[in-house]
This record gives sequence, structure tokens and C-alpha cells, in this order.
Amino acid sequence: MKFENNPQFSRWFIIVASLIAISLILWNVSLFFDQLKESERSKVENLAAVYRSFDEVSDVDPNPKGYEASTINSSLNRLQNDVLTGNITIPILLYNLEEETYSGRNIIDANEKSQEDFEKMAQEFALINEPIPIEFDGVKSNILYYGNSPIISQIKFFPAALILIVVLFLALIYFYYLTSKASSQNSLWAGMAKETAHQIGTPLSSLVGWTEILKDEQVDPSYIAEMNKDIDRLNVITERFSKIGSTPVLETLEIGLETQKAFDYLSNRSSKLINFQIDIPNEPLKVSLNEQLYGWTVENLVKNAIDAMKGRGDLAINVSKDSGFARVKITDTGKGIPKNKYKAIFEPGYTTKKRGWGLGLSLARRIIEEYHKGDIRVLKSEIDKGTTIQISLKLVG
Repeated sequence: MKFENNPQFSRWFIIVASLIAISLILWNVSLFFDQLKESERSKVENLAAVYRSFDEVSDVDPNPKGYEASTINSSLNRLQNDVLTGNITIPILLYNLEEETYSGRNIIDANEKSQEDFEKMAQEFALINEPIPIEFDGVKSNILYYGNSPIISQIKFFPAALILIVVLFLALIYFYYLTSKASSQNSLWAGMAKETAHQIGTPLSSLVGWTEILKDEQVDPSYIAEMNKDIDRLNVITERFSKIGSTPVLETLEIGLETQKAFDYLSNRSSKLINFQIDIPNEPLKVSLNEQLYGWTVENLVKNAIDAMKGRGDLAINVSKDSGFARVKITDTGKGIPKNKYKAIFEPGYTTKKRGWGLGLSLARRIIEEYHKGDIRVLKSEIDKGTTIQISLKLVG
């Protein structure tokens, strides 16, 4: 198999390449950061050396070569200015141990800060960079505190920002993978449904022809009538499957009547141990519906309710009007659903039965929410007492 035709290889290649790229970038940023830190400490140490020279000169008379101390001080002042001129970004605090005072450079609003403010700042600087002591003849006279320049303060957030970008990038790849996978699955199911409808259509046409022949053979008309009912049912199933994957046509229909049709079909073909009840208002409730798909949804919900009751119990359907919506509630007395599974039961493949693909409720949600722009949910459920599932569709007119 060629690598370029292997989607799994492509995904892992992108992920591994991204991790390698981010590792190299972070490594280079770390090196650059360390170099900047070393460069700044070197500048501050040079400044400390100048201050140390001032201390030495202050105790010296004319030097051995005959230069006056004032001349040396002048040279040191120029050197200090050169060092300070080369540093206009590193915030610095010089603490005089004898006078117990601070003096600052490159400190924002330094003139407005008190000695207490400088002391707090010095403590913060000490956590960032190790202070540099200035000694003369083994006696510490000053301490130089310094913080990070603005560029280092900005760079230290760069790795985190870069990692965030990569995480978002990988999340985007993962989301794309899930979306494409779901799209492929939807296309597969739609193709299977349409192919099933096509395959059913061929023998169905033959059955229609055979019923016409049986009529001429003087067969009991009741037999033919029952066969026609099953043929009509197969036609409905075929039409339902053919609509999967395509946008269905919606009509303005009375939801109570459509619910009654599905109810009557199932109640006549279900166990006599199930007590069916239906409550439909006298007021017509019109909504935008596709007759076949809505009937399929109700049938799926009722069949799931029957399975939950193991073929014995009470099943009630209630149709009502509420805040501009038609509400269809299907209530059973089955085993119930744990609260943490209220949403999971509508996911494709979820089933508690030993046989079946777990597509009934998933299909019901797609029909109601995607095709009819409505809502379907578990309204309430109690373990070993029963469940109520509610369909909500916006009223028309």
C-alpha cells in the first residue's frame, strides 16, 4: 500500500512532523533565551565592576604612575556612562548597605517610587536573577539587583503561545478527522439505504403482478387483501429507505392524525399483553412533516418502548400544544434509562439489545432534528418504572 493512499499514515505523519517542528522551535527559543540571559548578566556584571572600581579609587591617593584620583574618577565616570548607555532596557536597583538606600535605573516612574517600593522590587528581582554583590577588600558595600528586560519578558511567553497554537492545530486535525469519518459513515449508510430500497423494489413489483394473477385464479379475496396490506407496507418501507441521505419534502400536516396512523398500525400488530393508549387533542395541530419519515420515527420509538417492557406493560402516546410547539410524548413502563445515558441512547451504535445495530433512535434524532428542525429528548425516566421520550415540532400558522 502506498503511503500517500493511506489516510492513517498521513494523519500520523502530520502529527509526528508537528511535534518534531515544535520541539526544534522550543529548543532554539530556549537557546536564544539562555543567550539573552547571559548577555544581560554580563552587562550587569560590567556595571558592578565599574561600581567596584569607584570604591577602590575612593580609598586611593595619587596612583603609582602619578595620576590624580580625580582623573581616575573622571575616566571611571566615562566608563560608567558607556556601560549604562549600552543598557537602556535592563531594570537595575543598586542597594547601598551603609546608607540602606536604593537607587534605580531603567525603572518606570522611578522618581515616584519610595524606598519601600524599591525594596519590594528588589525582592522580586532576586527571585528572577541572582543579585550581584559589590565588595571591596572582602567587605560587601553594595548589592546590584536586576530584572528581565522587556524582550525576555515577552519571549518567555512565546513557548506557551507556540504550544497552544500546535495544540489547536492538532485539535483541528482531530476534528477534521472525526468530521470526515462521520461524513464517510453517513454516505455509507445513505448508500446502503438506497441500495436496500432498490433491491426491495424489484421483488415488490413482482408481488404486485402475482396478486393480480391470483385475483384471476379465484383465490379467497381476504388472502389477497392481506397480501396487499403487506405490499403497501413494503412500499412505505422502500420509500423511507430511499429518502435517507436526501432532503425530504415537508408538507403541512396534522400531527395528531399522522401519529394516530403510526399508533394504529403498531397496536394492531403488537402483543396483546401491551396496553396501548393514545390522547390526541380535538384542536388540529399543524406542523411541517414528511409523512413517511415521521411515521418511521414514531414506530422506532414505540418499538424501543416495547423492547424496554419486554412485551408486557403500558404504552401511552400523548399529543399536546405548548408554547407554539406540538409535543408528542411516548411513555412506557419499561426498565428505564440511567440519567447519564439520556444523550447516549441517540448515538449511532448504542444498544442494550443482543441483536440490532443501535440505529433506530439515532435515525429518529436525525429525522426530527436535521430534517424537521425539531427536538427529541428523554423527558424523564426512572429505573424499573419507565421512560418518557418527547418530540417537539414548531406549529405552522
